[in-house]
Amino acid sequence: MILVTGATGNIGSPLVAALAQAGQQVRALVRDPRRVTLPQGVEPVTGDLNAPDSLTGALTGVRGVFLLPGYADTPALLAHMRQAGVERVVLLSSGSAALADMGNAVSRYMTLAERDVRESGLPWTFLRPRAFMSNALRWLPQLREGDLVRVPFAGVAAAAIDPADIAAVAALALTGDGHAGRIYDLTGPDSLLPADQVAVLADVLGRDLRCEALPDAEARAEMEASMPVEYVDAFFSFYADGTLDESQVLPTVHEVTGRPSRTFGQWAQAHAEAFH
Repeated sequence: MILVTGATGNIGSPLVAALAQAGQQVRALVRDPRRVTLPQGVEPVTGDLNAPDSLTGALTGVRGVFLLPGYADTPALLAHMRQAGVERVVLLSSGSAALADMGNAVSRYMTLAERDVRESGLPWTFLRPRAFMSNALRWLPQLREGDLVRVPFAGVAAAAIDPADIAAVAALALTGDGHAGRIYDLTGPDSLLPADQVAVLADVLGRDLRCEALPDAEARAEMEASMPVEYVDAFFSFYADGTLDESQVLPTVHEVTGRPSRTFGQWAQAHAEAFH
């Protein structure tokens, strides 16, 4: 049995589907089983990752866990997993964990999550994806209003990855041998500027889209309206100050799965309906 946390998210949803298709027994940790549709045979369970005692039932019989980072008492959560007989943990981390910058809010919680898993005594695999292609869905409100997309950090290129490729690697790490103690840095096949992504999306949608740089002051104000300032500072450190380079293209997805990572064009085609 495999437990997938964040089972309805960008990575959790395709991961649940991939595991179920491979014939694995899967439990999907969800907030409300009545409001989700899961693949046939997948068992929905509830629990709070910030309250490890609430997961006793969800962990019964589980041998592998796909774990999201950043919970209040990760050591206690991992202790419950160990007591339940969990044999492997695949942690979703990020490239910022390699910085180990304890003064950066994002790098800090990724670094601490990896540390806690390392110290848990459980066999582990860390996934460190770069930017997600699905971040382009943030442009939906602008695309409803017109053809101009204003973006922060317009001069920063990233080898963004399709979340489904992260899920494919996670599925193999949860079910196959040879992944324990491995750190997988995951990217897409191309390093693109935001304007490059907008151009690809324009072609897929058949629209005359334009990309414009959002000044840093406006970007900061918009971001502070939706997230704590320490996270805004973290992203400005990454992308305005250049402390995190997500532009390098890596072959890891191909090496692990045996197939190339998907292009942004393929992702856009698969999600075109969301933009209409």
